Amino acid sequence: MTSFLIDSKGFYGKFGGAFVPDVLLPNIQALQEAYISIIESEDFQREFHELLRDYVGRPSPLYYARRLSEKYGAKIYLKREDLNHTGAHKINNALGQILLAKRMGKKRIIAETGAGQHGAATATACALMGMECSIYMGALDVERQHVNVERMRMLGATVIPAESGNKTLKDAVNEALMAWCESPEDTFYLIGSAVGPHPYPDMVARLQSVISKEIKGQLMEKEGRDYPDYLMACIGGGSNAAGAMYHYLDDQKVQLVLAEAGGLGKDSGATAATINIGSEGVLHGSRTLVMQTPEGEVQEPYSISAGLDYPGIGPLISHLAHQNRAEVLAINDDEALRAAFELTRLEGIIPALESSHALALLARLKFQPEDVVVINVSGRGDKDISTYLAHKAEILRE
Repeated sequence: MTSFLIDSKGFYGKFGGAFVPDVLLPNIQALQEAYISIIESEDFQREFHELLRDYVGRPSPLYYARRLSEKYGAKIYLKREDLNHTGAHKINNALGQILLAKRMGKKRIIAETGAGQHGAATATACALMGMECSIYMGALDVERQHVNVERMRMLGATVIPAESGNKTLKDAVNEALMAWCESPEDTFYLIGSAVGPHPYPDMVARLQSVISKEIKGQLMEKEGRDYPDYLMACIGGGSNAAGAMYHYLDDQKVQLVLAEAGGLGKDSGATAATINIGSEGVLHGSRTLVMQTPEGEVQEPYSISAGLDYPGIGPLISHLAHQNRAEVLAINDDEALRAAFELTRLEGIIPALESSHALALLARLKFQPEDVVVINVSGRGDKDISTYLAHKAEILRE
């Protein structure tokens, strides 16, 4: 049987690997050799799960959305990662990698962030553990996610605007990687999504897999079986999706449906729909699907959502799409906005713009009344209120 988990060389099929400058090779190799034994150790697991329970507030609820279910004719459950401390799934991975970094003797943490959720989670974990923290964020994202920037600074992090390129997530990753090259010995790069050189995609997926583990137990309690018919999530880099899918990757009973950012339309030139329009290439240390020109120049992405504004995707998601294990649909800005207002009005939950892309999948699919549908609501919408308010009149007028 085909397995969709990573192989011993750090590849998902033909995607993955570690393509890094020579100066970072010792760091990457040390991480490759250490991460599994540390993460699977009894000591790590005890501390990690105590923090998830007592600090993050896990398990996050699996909420039956009654009015949403009535509208779409299925049993729709929302995995409420928005209720975690810091307001998103990002804290799961941030705490896990901080614990790993401390066990490897690192003193300084650097990270990238798009919407600011991973940055806030990293700054939170660093404050908790008393570690120096520098967050790289695209200058455009610094402007549009001002509240999260101030949260990071309040937590003691230094926020460094990336002024290169399109001044968004791709450029923040580029500048964080350059900073890592300058002081690799004492610095740990805490990557927020399931991207980058091996072992990061696997490490992030493992740390986020607490989501799918909880879904299995919660569905058994609510539905008498531990799997949904449909499992849905949004994808930018892919960490919340990887976590929600992890225990279901090889379970063909579960239909995996993922939403990437269509922007103004996947063929508009203003999009971040990597799976739909990308081609094979190397981006930020791994072989994956990339939005690029025929000459291999990375194209600038666009999405109304800062967290999905990325010209690539993690190698796991590339492999799932390539093998037709997951269906990936490009959700445009207007569809995501409508889905956000719909959830707000029907269920009293304001989702993050990223999560709204996953919620918009409901309008694209047809269900049977007995279908069990789980949607990973990866973050809350506080950070996106100004964007929602800017579009409120046009959405409610429809």
